[in-house]
Amino acid sequence: MSKKFDCSQCFDLFSQVTLLCSSVLLVLTAPTITNLPGSKLLAESAISQDLEAASFYQQGVTRYNRKDLQGAEYAFRQALQQDPNLGPARNYLGNIFMQQNRLDVAVQEYAEAIKINPNFSEPYYNLGFALHRQGDKEAAITVYKQALVIDPTMKAAQYNLGLALYEQGQLEEAIAAYQQAINLDSSNANAYFNLAIALQQQGQIEPAIVAYRQALELDPKNATAYSNLGSLMATQGQSSEAITVYLQAIRQNPKNASAYYNLGVTLYNQGDIKKASAALKRARKEYREQGNIEQVEKIEQLMQQIAQKRGQQQPQVGQTPTPASNVVTPKPQTPNQLEASQEPVTPSDMPVSIEQQSTSTSPRQ
Repeated sequence: MSKKFDCSQCFDLFSQVTLLCSSVLLVLTAPTITNLPGSKLLAESAISQDLEAASFYQQGVTRYNRKDLQGAEYAFRQALQQDPNLGPARNYLGNIFMQQNRLDVAVQEYAEAIKINPNFSEPYYNLGFALHRQGDKEAAITVYKQALVIDPTMKAAQYNLGLALYEQGQLEEAIAAYQQAINLDSSNANAYFNLAIALQQQGQIEPAIVAYRQALELDPKNATAYSNLGSLMATQGQSSEAITVYLQAIRQNPKNASAYYNLGVTLYNQGDIKKASAALKRARKEYREQGNIEQVEKIEQLMQQIAQKRGQQQPQVGQTPTPASNVVTPKPQTPNQLEASQEPVTPSDMPVSIEQQSTSTSPRQ
């Protein structure tokens, strides 16, 4: 039986916690670690006054950077036997367990690291990441915020905070968090993409269009962004522009059923029956391969309507179909553009390892 993480006692993080295990498609930024040459650590500042503990710690860092997780775990445990107050070693152990998907144990190690040094920002971020992965988004939000209190420039924490807020339905707060993430890192295409989704769901169409365009400037291969942007343009009456964007979405993903469908609908609305029919046939094929029978039947009904209009250049009033709502309103996407990495993170002043990011049409994670 798992135990619930108590967000109200944010500083008593060593207490046992129980996390909700749910599969979350996130684009989170994984735990943070900055790679520094191991030789610099002891030369610049001793990690511990106990030389044996410092030596084991340095061995752990070296093995961790070589992806020798078993050897690194052994070395860090030896270091902690010599010096139990070695908080960075606890943080590293949490990172090791995160990579092994042992989230409960990782949470305990991060909580220990925080207990040893409450001003150590990386364990807060890493703890938030672990909680987020386990589905306890409310607790993750609390801990991400604490990481940002300690280090307001932690862009991964700011980005993941936006994602967690979005997943909790707190759209205004999520928008603010994504905007702050963009202020910290204007090259983050996933932040623009997720911001656009949140703005779109709030009905802020023009700002959403701008955000989608910015996301595509940074990531021209984001087929979902093209598709969502096209749908917004279609609803704004910008049919020609929408068609161009749908075609770009299809070039990026030739099996994009929703882009074919909305392209067909937009062409039909413009009176281009022949091209509309071809696009809808392709959409039907892709939906059928996906097993989406409901959408297949919807397209077949529309194609029957088109068959009756053959030879006419313009559809009659009242018979004009509209783009599918499930495309106009973007869905959260898979971890491709949200800040979720596969490597844990540690403090920039400590010899740790890689910092990586990741991202979702659940926003990109």
